Amino acid sequence: MAAPVSRYAEADVPTAYGTFRTVVYRVGAVDPPEEHVALVIGEVATGDAPVLARVHSECWTGEVMLSRKCDCRDQLDEALRRVAAAGRGIVVYLRQEGRGIGLGNKVRAYALQQRGADTVDANRLLGFADDARRYDVAAAILRDLGVHRVALMTNNPTKVQGLIDGGIEVTERLSLKAEPNEDNVDYLQVKARRLGHRL
Repeated sequence: MAAPVSRYAEADVPTAYGTFRTVVYRVGAVDPPEEHVALVIGEVATGDAPVLARVHSECWTGEVMLSRKCDCRDQLDEALRRVAAAGRGIVVYLRQEGRGIGLGNKVRAYALQQRGADTVDANRLLGFADDARRYDVAAAILRDLGVHRVALMTNNPTKVQGLIDGGIEVTERLSLKAEPNEDNVDYLQVKARRLGHRL
């Protein structure tokens, strides 16, 4: 069961995709606090109509360094574009780097991948689950925003089930396509073959 989420800060932030109401949530009473963000466009708490949504996990290497090893930045960009174009939707940005193992361990996993392990086996060699992310916080954030039904932009079936387990109805799963490159084509194939991602 997730710790209760609470709104901590809220402001309109203009971006390359449009102006998003940016809501920062804090979770629990840890110090420093665990913070996550909802990027919102339009009135999302409007009854039974499903809301276009993306639940996105932080990827410092992809989003800051523009690493070519993953497709995270491409998926985030596309989700923000789709929400802005629809005029109504949410991107929940969860601070759970490296499929939940943290930045340092993610880079350690990269080192193992350089020596021949794939992304799943690298996590296992470090003593971690294939995917340690949680989605109960995302479900709590959606509920706080008055959202109970979503058309979810994701390739990951675990994310769909995580929201369902958190009380959010997923009416539709919408794939996010990214063009593979020579540095991530094997990684994408492993995600499809071993983690069930729909690419």
